[in-house]
Amino acid sequence: MVLGMIMMMSFGLVDTFFVSLLGTDPLAAISFTFPVTFTVISLNIGLGIGTSAIIGKLQGAGEKSESQHHATGAMILSVILVGVLAVAGYLAMDPIFRLLNATENLMPYIREYMSVWYVSSVFLSLPMVGNSVLRACGDTSMPSIIMATVGAINAALDPLFIFGFGPFPAMGIQGAAVATLIAWMVGASWIIYLLAVKRQLMLPRLLTIKEMKTSSMHILRIGLPAAGANMLTPIAGGVMTAVVASYGAEAVAAWGVGNRMESIASIVILSLSMSLPPLISQNVGANNYQRVEEAYKISVKFVLFWQLCVFILLWLLSDWIASAFANESEVETLIALFLVIVPLGYGMQGVVILTNSALNAMHRPMSALVLSVVRLFVFLVPCAYVGSLLFGLRGLFWGTVVANLMMAAISFICFKRALLAYRETQEGS
Repeated sequence: MVLGMIMMMSFGLVDTFFVSLLGTDPLAAISFTFPVTFTVISLNIGLGIGTSAIIGKLQGAGEKSESQHHATGAMILSVILVGVLAVAGYLAMDPIFRLLNATENLMPYIREYMSVWYVSSVFLSLPMVGNSVLRACGDTSMPSIIMATVGAINAALDPLFIFGFGPFPAMGIQGAAVATLIAWMVGASWIIYLLAVKRQLMLPRLLTIKEMKTSSMHILRIGLPAAGANMLTPIAGGVMTAVVASYGAEAVAAWGVGNRMESIASIVILSLSMSLPPLISQNVGANNYQRVEEAYKISVKFVLFWQLCVFILLWLLSDWIASAFANESEVETLIALFLVIVPLGYGMQGVVILTNSALNAMHRPMSALVLSVVRLFVFLVPCAYVGSLLFGLRGLFWGTVVANLMMAAISFICFKRALLAYRETQEGS
């Protein structure tokens, strides 16, 4: 899972690195795209959660035919929903990014990048949901291999299309999106062949309307709340980007690099959040509530310790990382400032992420959704905004740490209450 996450996160980080070589404006432009691109990715994550839950249950019950139908439905559903979201995003591109406070000089870069990225997002949906099918069927290695290969293709093509080489034209920031499009097209073709032909985990045909309706209802019942919870993050990220934008393009560029580093620094948390739910679900089904609580607490302790080590490492390497991603001294200074403050809250943020995963595993997706709303819009955005008013950009960074600390405590309490309520409900029935 860690390897798969590294490959997934590498797309944005590699794109950010090569685009940073073009200058501050292109780097600021691609930083503005993060909330929008992550919104689409969040939809795929939610659909993957719903798909995994349904396919895993059917596989465990030995209902192979139903599993094939639902896997096929999940793949078709992902293309339809992501396609609709991509078209809407393309048509509303200018108002969306102006709402994020993108300046006119950055809009040409944003249009170049996003016009291609929206097309690639449809192909992105297939490997993401398809990998969920594989994991639900017990295979965690092949998804990582697919992501590693696709990530390597993206990394290899980035400099060719961005800067040009031989027959490849120099396309600037748009070249990064073209490289991503080609990489995801390879991934989409691979996963369809693997699922439909080689392993026969999905049907090699389209579903009927009736079949599609049945599979979609099952997947969306779990997937929509999960997708909603994930999509709140980029919405809050958009608000945060708008606040940061008031400090100039240099601040936005630094914020974008910092967010990419956060993705890499949180890989272990995210991997654990995907491996913890099956353990919790199985033990809840076996009425082994003591083991559920034990697994959750062990995971929380590990994440707090691990992320403290990550914070120390980022703090020590902050100047080196900043110089690697910045061409201007002001951007370099702001990146370093981000890395010595914000990562301090990653461990507490990990507690929130693990709690949400545990609640989804206990079939309480709405509880997880409420926690996400509270974390982002009751704590994170207000604390960061107030901090920025009082102490500028440094105060905004410290505001995120304070918000994660308070939310971690609330999440821990919510899990214990949810587990107790679940036990009482099951014992009462």
